[in-house]
Order: sequence, then C-alpha cells, then structure tokens
Amino acid sequence: MNKKTKSFLYNLLGFLPFYVLTYFLVKEFTGVTGVWIPLIAAVSTTLLAPKFQAVKLHGEEKIYMKWLFTKGVKEVK
Repeated sequence: MNKKTKSFLYNLLGFLPFYVLTYFLVKEFTGVTGVWIPLIAAVSTTLLAPKFQAVKLHGEEKIYMKWLFTKGVKEVK
C-alpha cells in the first residue's frame, strides 16, 4: 500500500470518530434540526480532526500529521 493511500485512510479514521461524536452531541443537546445537524458536525470535525498528508522529500515519500492539539507537524512512521 503506498503512502498516499495510507494517508487517506488515516484521514478517514481520524475524521469518522469525531464526526459521529459531534453529530450525536449536536443532535441530542441543541435545538438544531434538518440539514444543519450534519453541516455543523462536518464543519466542527474538519477543525478538530487531525490532518495527514503524504509528502515526497529527497526521493522518499513520508506521511506527516498536523493537529490542532499538537505543536507543529509530526512525522508518522
């Protein structure tokens, strides 16, 4: 499996738990209805979830992660 596919899967696995949790919290604890529930969940999850990206440096592809709750960019092994 190449690094771009891995970074996509990491993004998906990082996004889904935050989205499901946020969707449930917005639905249960606010008065928001209709299409606004998934929209609010998606926007807030986009801000909260970690971002992974495959980058090619010096002929070698590496995966890096950036997250709101960590300082700087971290390399994922």
